[in-house]
Amino acid sequence: MNLTEWIISIMEQLGYLGIALLMFLDNVFPPIPSEIIMPSAGYAASQGQLLLVGVIIAGCIGSLLAAALLYWIGYKFNHEMIFRFVDRYGKYLFLKSADVQKSLQWFEQYGHRIVFFGRMIPAVRSLISIPAGMSRMPFWKFMFYSGLGTIIWTTFLAYVGFYFGENQQLMQQIFSKVGHVIIAITLIFLGWILYRRHQRRHR
Repeated sequence: MNLTEWIISIMEQLGYLGIALLMFLDNVFPPIPSEIIMPSAGYAASQGQLLLVGVIIAGCIGSLLAAALLYWIGYKFNHEMIFRFVDRYGKYLFLKSADVQKSLQWFEQYGHRIVFFGRMIPAVRSLISIPAGMSRMPFWKFMFYSGLGTIIWTTFLAYVGFYFGENQQLMQQIFSKVGHVIIAITLIFLGWILYRRHQRRHR
């Protein structure tokens, strides 16, 4: 059984709970991608097996619960303990200390709004929550930005599966183009932040 078949079997057995569980795992275990979970759930909704709004809500709940858990880990444990844990167990989560360090630098350099964009970028969404907690970002603000990004991304994926689920090749093309657009927008936004800071320093 491949990954896609396993994901579909979980959803068939557990329904909305399965979607929430899978999206939770997506955020803590990057090899389980939301780009398979939510479109598959959206396609199931198009076949009348689930409600599209239920699919979206379940996906958002699973993602945000994982985000809150990772934030709590970053908030409660000091830097040394987190890096020691990643060095020891990160290989099981496909996570490296360098990845955590890089995401922490991104967070400190670009501010809280990187959380919003990070929720829509694969792998980054699994990393950005821990630095947010480590940096003591207010929890309500973290959940606000996380919620916005998660709702947009989860809804988009579910709708793609709902309308184009029978055409796998077209879905992959859509994801590829949208992924490039999101990354481009993020880079433009980060560049704008750096430009504004540069301007302030020279005033």
